[in-house]
Amino acid sequence: MKKYFVIGNPINHSLSPKLHNHWLKQNNINAVYEKIKLEENEIENFLLKIKNQEINGCNVTVPFKKTVIPFLDKLSSEAKQTQSVNTISFHNNNLIGHNTDVAGFEKAMIKLNYEVQDKKILILGAGGVVPSIIYVLDKMKASKIIISNRTMKKAEDLKSQFDKISIVKWGEAPDFDIIINATSLGLNNESIDLDSSNIGQGKLFYDVIYNPNETNFLKLGKKLGNQIENGKLMFIYQALEAFKLWHNVEPNVNNKVLNLLDND
Repeated sequence: MKKYFVIGNPINHSLSPKLHNHWLKQNNINAVYEKIKLEENEIENFLLKIKNQEINGCNVTVPFKKTVIPFLDKLSSEAKQTQSVNTISFHNNNLIGHNTDVAGFEKAMIKLNYEVQDKKILILGAGGVVPSIIYVLDKMKASKIIISNRTMKKAEDLKSQFDKISIVKWGEAPDFDIIINATSLGLNNESIDLDSSNIGQGKLFYDVIYNPNETNFLKLGKKLGNQIENGKLMFIYQALEAFKLWHNVEPNVNNKVLNLLDND
């Protein structure tokens, strides 16, 4: 039986096993998918197990999307450009890092039928999935991308990677059309320290968190009279791309899959 994992820290919130195991069963694939919490010093040994084919592949979540890169042999073009890896496969004796967050976020925005072109976007956070989101927003011709992060240095590091972005202090809310929470604030019911006095209506509040279904950030957006979306579709579509990479099968995304994640 083949074995797949998602690695991260924390990892309890991840619904990846629920989704992947549903698709494995649906497609009669003899494999299992589990989640495992790792410390940074355990990553190299874990990836060696993929190289030795004791494990067949893995997904990578926060805070390890960059950490895994030095231990890989090759990167896909999206992984190289974003310096972010969320899926690892083994092919021709090479550990290959992929970034399926890019396709996941792009497909989610298309599904929402939301026109990104010429929009001003404020992103909260600078790690994990943020490079993938910037990559997609730039591709979709957003007019302005602004980053706000608790640690200024991380935001500046990101600016050296994507020179078009601008940076504001944490808590500030300059004029925007879309605001994206790409921090982990909300996983444990935390609130984000955001000056909401001039935000107004007609915006999109998007949270990459999908569990819980409605974070305090999204509740704020709704209270202010804005459209809100969580990261469920992005999560499903990045998982679909990983599943295709490993099993060469495109799984179904239907109401059963959407309800599966709602009923956790």
